[in-house]
Amino acid sequence: MTTEPRFGRVLTAMVTPFAEDGSLDLEGAATLARWLVEQGNDGLVVVGTTGEAPTLTHDEQIEVVAAVVEAVDVPVIAGAGSNDTRSAVRNTERCAEVGAAAILTVTPYYNRPSQAGLVDHFTAVAEASDLPVILYDIPPRAGRKIETATLLRLADEVETIVAVKDAAGDVAETARLIAAAPEGFEVYSGEDSLTLALLAVGAVGTISVASHWVTPELVRMFEEFFSGDHAAAQASNRRLIPSYDFESDDLRPNPVPSKAMMKVLGLPGGDCRLPMGPEPEYLQDEARRVLADLGRA
Repeated sequence: MTTEPRFGRVLTAMVTPFAEDGSLDLEGAATLARWLVEQGNDGLVVVGTTGEAPTLTHDEQIEVVAAVVEAVDVPVIAGAGSNDTRSAVRNTERCAEVGAAAILTVTPYYNRPSQAGLVDHFTAVAEASDLPVILYDIPPRAGRKIETATLLRLADEVETIVAVKDAAGDVAETARLIAAAPEGFEVYSGEDSLTLALLAVGAVGTISVASHWVTPELVRMFEEFFSGDHAAAQASNRRLIPSYDFESDDLRPNPVPSKAMMKVLGLPGGDCRLPMGPEPEYLQDEARRVLADLGRA
């Protein structure tokens, strides 16, 4: 394989486990984090979208980050974003204090700032600590694309902005970004179904949801791709399509399916907090079918 990227290649965007009463299950978070590392994850991303950050208090977010940092010896990247710059700055400071290795900061959502506003927002976040910062570009959820020119300006002007989690769904535009980005700026796939396509245009890794249950298969696909066996990587990707399809849709949005899968695997997770809605009755049976198709009993 080529030189490893700074955070590794396969990272799970980890769910946040809850107890039956809906409170944080910090012991469960530590247990799940250790299991994910045992499966082959190079790092973990906590309290992001899949970690139900919108339903956590800021104090709860910090508790989860601290618990996972203590539990594992791989980079723990802390979701610290907000659509309020002051909150994002304070969250970043607090995540640094409890030992996060890097910050994931999402495009401010709902208020739809201008590109100039995004530059100022992300610069303020980056200046809040010495930690490396990964921008999270997810227009379907945030309502605003971080334009390529904006990403390039931030990558050029802000030393600690070192990567982007790309969930924009436009492989051709990502190729343009990678072609123009400064040396050392890295792109991580934020959309499992596009990971192999993004690798083909220069992405270095994935921040994955399906890796909750397919980390070994993803590691194999990456090894195949970077060793030049692209046919084998394509075959591996085809086997993973049912997992990509399972992880989210309008009837059971992410992370509802991942939490159902955790129950099937006997791992901590619990139910999602509202407003994600209840787990459909059929979902655990579907999870078992996904595992069976992967050759697991």
